[in-house]
Amino acid sequence: MDIIKGSFRITILTIVLICITAFAGCVDNSKETSGDISGNSDVISVTDNFGREIVVPSDVKSVLCSGSGCMRYLVYLQSQDLAVGVDSIEKEWREIEGRPYALVHREKLYELPLFGEYRGKDDPEKVIDISPDLVFKTGSTGTSYGTSGAEADTLSAKTGIPVVAFPYGSLKNQAEKDEFYSGLRLMGKVLGKDERAEEVISYIEDIMADLKSRTKGIPEDEFKRVYVGGVSSAGAHGIISTEPAYPPFLWVNADNVASGLGSAHVDVAKEAIIDWDPDYIFIDVSTIQMENSGAIGQLKNDPALKGLTAKKTGNVYGVLPYNFYNANYETVFSDAYFIGKILYPERFSDINPEEKADEIYTFFVGEPVLDELNSQFNNTGFSKIDI
Repeated sequence: MDIIKGSFRITILTIVLICITAFAGCVDNSKETSGDISGNSDVISVTDNFGREIVVPSDVKSVLCSGSGCMRYLVYLQSQDLAVGVDSIEKEWREIEGRPYALVHREKLYELPLFGEYRGKDDPEKVIDISPDLVFKTGSTGTSYGTSGAEADTLSAKTGIPVVAFPYGSLKNQAEKDEFYSGLRLMGKVLGKDERAEEVISYIEDIMADLKSRTKGIPEDEFKRVYVGGVSSAGAHGIISTEPAYPPFLWVNADNVASGLGSAHVDVAKEAIIDWDPDYIFIDVSTIQMENSGAIGQLKNDPALKGLTAKKTGNVYGVLPYNFYNANYETVFSDAYFIGKILYPERFSDINPEEKADEIYTFFVGEPVLDELNSQFNNTGFSKIDI
């Protein structure tokens, strides 16, 4: 009898196990293959460029862009319509606006609610009130307005909103170019704009390759000796303000007399400029915001600079400022074609710098804004400056 009862129990357990297995086979397990660590197809997990793993919506509908240059990348990715708030710089309607993306989109951006001060000084309460799907946060590495994973963690903890962070990068060296591209790709992945991110990166690589190929083969001893002064950096500056790794010079085989002083913005001694005595001087025309037109007035009136070769030969030219709430890459490339045309006209004979600039602006920010941008600087950009 005990044997019969034992067999009966085994039979019942077997039937129960079969039913459980059959029921499990009917359950939809498709969410497990979504790539989402939580098993919810409405969200995905990404790792940002500070190594932080963040769960974000799989279909982002609204974002905030915090930090120097973050909104620019959103525009590059043609996703500016996702912005539901802005920092204080987008609420300033200034007479001189050096950001091409702002010239195109500032009316809409201006109307959006404020979530914090510029350079990443966010107000958590305002962020909560706006309640975006996520916040992007960036800034330049090595500067006082850079960002970090810790800052992103703090904002996320205070608001309960995912924060995706990355360094802004630059085109001054390979390490910072990798940061730039990685940031674009991260934003593209989160927004479902992977193809546009790759399109932007490919366009940039093609421009740099074209510039370099045009001046390829020029003997080093025939490189034009050049200097760029008045370079803007958190505001307008005079003749001693320069960039030793000024990207347009790098791409057209120009001999930057200030090279060797690092890759960041520097102020050099006036005596150094006199000693270098460059053949060509390019002036960042944001300098005209200073008293007596800044670097232009100094070249005209400073007795110490009267003997410069570039001044005597009339080889002084204006270039548009690209450092305006971080680097406006579209202006960097536009300046490069203008500089190439001035230094090596035979190698840029097919290039009209103004037309090329508007092609570049249209690709990056959606409209040809050269005339509007240059008019703010009295049309001194892309022109010879009478010294």
